[in-house]
Amino acid sequence: MEFNFDLQRLLNLFLYDRQAPMIFNSGFFLFFFLVFLYFYIKLRKNNSYRIIYLIACSCYFYYKSSGIYFLIMLFVTVWDFYLAQRMSATENRSKRKLMLLLSIAANLGLLGYFKYTNFFGEIFCTLTAKDFSRFDIFLPVGISFFIFQSMSYTIDVYRKQLQPLDRIGDYAFFISFFPMLVAGPIIRAKDFIPQIRKPLFVSSEMFGKGIFLIIAGLFKKAVISDYISVNFVDRVFDNPNLYSGVENLLGLYGYALQIYCDFSGYSDLAIGIAMLLGFNVAANFKSPYQSASITEFWRRWHISLSSWLRDYLYISLGGNRKGKIRTYVNLIITMLLGGLWHGPSLRFVCWGLMHGLALAIHKLAMTLFPALKPSGSVMKPLWRVLGTVFTFHLVCFSWIFFRAENFEIATSMIKQIFTFFHSEIFVDLLAAYPMVFFVMIVGYILHFVPARLENRLIDITVKMPLMWKAAALTVTIVFIMQIKSSEILSFIYFQF
Repeated sequence: MEFNFDLQRLLNLFLYDRQAPMIFNSGFFLFFFLVFLYFYIKLRKNNSYRIIYLIACSCYFYYKSSGIYFLIMLFVTVWDFYLAQRMSATENRSKRKLMLLLSIAANLGLLGYFKYTNFFGEIFCTLTAKDFSRFDIFLPVGISFFIFQSMSYTIDVYRKQLQPLDRIGDYAFFISFFPMLVAGPIIRAKDFIPQIRKPLFVSSEMFGKGIFLIIAGLFKKAVISDYISVNFVDRVFDNPNLYSGVENLLGLYGYALQIYCDFSGYSDLAIGIAMLLGFNVAANFKSPYQSASITEFWRRWHISLSSWLRDYLYISLGGNRKGKIRTYVNLIITMLLGGLWHGPSLRFVCWGLMHGLALAIHKLAMTLFPALKPSGSVMKPLWRVLGTVFTFHLVCFSWIFFRAENFEIATSMIKQIFTFFHSEIFVDLLAAYPMVFFVMIVGYILHFVPARLENRLIDITVKMPLMWKAAALTVTIVFIMQIKSSEILSFIYFQF
């Protein structure tokens, strides 16, 4: 009887559990990846089998993340693959546009149903003074990421910037590639597809950098982000009225670090794992809090999303080609929709609106005061310091609406910071949460180290003997297992 019970528990590990989706920082993923990697290496000399094998494992990975909803990913793959082929097979502009509209309609229809049905239903009922009962709609993990990825492919084919694939297996590989599947980065077909059929080759530089990024990602997520979240940040945001203004402000600084370490940590893990599999993916974050302007911030933060919004939304709206006023309007609309992409809530719309207005105002300021523009690509040191401090606090202020559960909590936090600050308790606060603030200080120091130092650490990792690399990764995993909270915390961007 005991054997049957244990066997059932073992089998359950391989089935979808809505309460415990597969994520990179879980023990089951480590087991899954090691088994996957063994056979992946065995198939290195046969591209076709290797591609089929990775597609199957990616589908299983997504099944473990979202259950039966992995069929949505398969539908999007088949639908957009054949529409792109039909689009490329005709020169008739109307037919090409129809194929594109069918692709966009299907993708946005799925996204709209799963993410925005309750949101728009609630707005409609509010406007019509009717009662609204929320639908119990499960949001498949990462649906926004693979849909945006697939849409970029069909749009590029429509624009004749990309030739459609001949093999549906290659397209399924591109869409389902599991390191990027559930939380990005959003990879572009033109960058990734040429790598699919290349013989598997992992250089010593790729392997070393991959190990470094995996260690860095695990450290950011499990050591910094999770620790300050559980022990301080979540408590403040749950009820800001229980805390003084200085505690709310430090909680806000903590969240700014938490979301950066959480999401950039995931990106580092995804890019590092991709490198171990022989694929190069561009960086998704470049020390965004070092930015001296809001425009620079969006060139450093979630680069794959900001570039996607620029290329497929901002430019489609007209970009900066239709006059200054239209440029500002296009920026605001783009960021509004970018905010809505993050979640079906007015607070995300508010967050996007703030960033859109900030981008428009910055662009206007550069036009009205040319002296503020950096000469070449270099700002004067004083202006850069002032710009960095201002931009950081502007971004932090917007994070209040991004993180708070509702507008009431957001306004309460702002009120506490500006009317109930009580700076005199600062020293007592440090004494009450010594490890939290130590971890925050370490996190911010690491964030602001020069890029050349990070590159130096990557070079050191690359030159390490294989056993040292394995030892460094093992020590990191063991350390995380010792300090992690009782339950594994999901990545923030899984909800988007």
